[in-house]
Amino acid sequence: MSEITRTGSAWQDRVRSAYKSFGLPRLIIAGMLVILLIAAPLVGANFWMQITNVINRFSWNAVLVLAMVPMVHSGCGLNFGLPLGIISGLLGATLSLELGFTGPLSFVMAIVLSTPFAIILGIGYGWLLNKIKGGEMMIATYVGFSSVSFMCMMWLLLPYHKADMVWGYAGIGLRTTISLEGYYDQVLARFLRIQIGDLVIPTGSLLFFALLAFLVWAFLHTKTGTAMTAVGSNPTFAKAAGINVDKMRMLSVVLSTWLAAMGILVYQQGFGFIQLYMAPFNMALPAVSAILIGGASVNKATITNVIIGTILFQGIVTMTPTVMNNAIHMDISEVLRMVVSNGMILYALTRKTEDSL
Repeated sequence: MSEITRTGSAWQDRVRSAYKSFGLPRLIIAGMLVILLIAAPLVGANFWMQITNVINRFSWNAVLVLAMVPMVHSGCGLNFGLPLGIISGLLGATLSLELGFTGPLSFVMAIVLSTPFAIILGIGYGWLLNKIKGGEMMIATYVGFSSVSFMCMMWLLLPYHKADMVWGYAGIGLRTTISLEGYYDQVLARFLRIQIGDLVIPTGSLLFFALLAFLVWAFLHTKTGTAMTAVGSNPTFAKAAGINVDKMRMLSVVLSTWLAAMGILVYQQGFGFIQLYMAPFNMALPAVSAILIGGASVNKATITNVIIGTILFQGIVTMTPTVMNNAIHMDISEVLRMVVSNGMILYALTRKTEDSL
């Protein structure tokens, strides 16, 4: 009997530990997602199609959420300046099309052309954040918003000439939305894609995220990555240990900006369009919220936080409108999507100063 009691007690301890680690808020959100998945076939929605939609949304957004990790590790806080990296990706994407690259090569060239923009803008962004230590997230928000507004003018003034990109009646200025058909539309999603009935798994997109996630994890376990984490944990101690604090912070900002550029390219290939002008304006908020919902804080973030948070956030945002529309037979999908997504963003941002959700 004592052996059974000890086994039962050990099992209960493991359950309590798992519960404490996962957290009640995430457990509630995960429970809501499970309820939506159960309710989907009951209200007439295609269950496997909904699973496909959640996986697709995860594959589009996961790299953008991953971009939060380096800056959190270095103590620069949550990257509300994510649009700066997104703009780097947009510049690379539009230049790749302008230069005439097509098919998978256009995606490779978009990555190549985005990289120098991400490095240059990341260095400038990092320099600014080093000047205002302690107020990084507030300044990052202004940087993100102002850069999007500035680029609204530049998309009209930059010398693009490709017929399927510029406004037809004027011949100058890029269109608001540019189709990627014939370029890198679904280039990752179609690679090794698995389809079983209505269930479609974009294997290539998931593998690309897994590769970037592994590279970030591996970097954070190098000597430089450990120094970066030390700067975020205790900059005074790091400086006393001979670590160049400003250099580590700038490196994290550059890395985060580059990951954001890669993230928007992955998003575009899944979505099938390049969206310019005000499209990147609020893209930082869902990414910030996802990683907070996943269990990160302003001082600590892991790859697991990225995966859990993206699945929960995108799952709820994707499933709620479909299930509710089918349940009440009214088309209120856009209203519901805005209510749910903004509600989750608001909840996540109110938790940003806590150690975990």
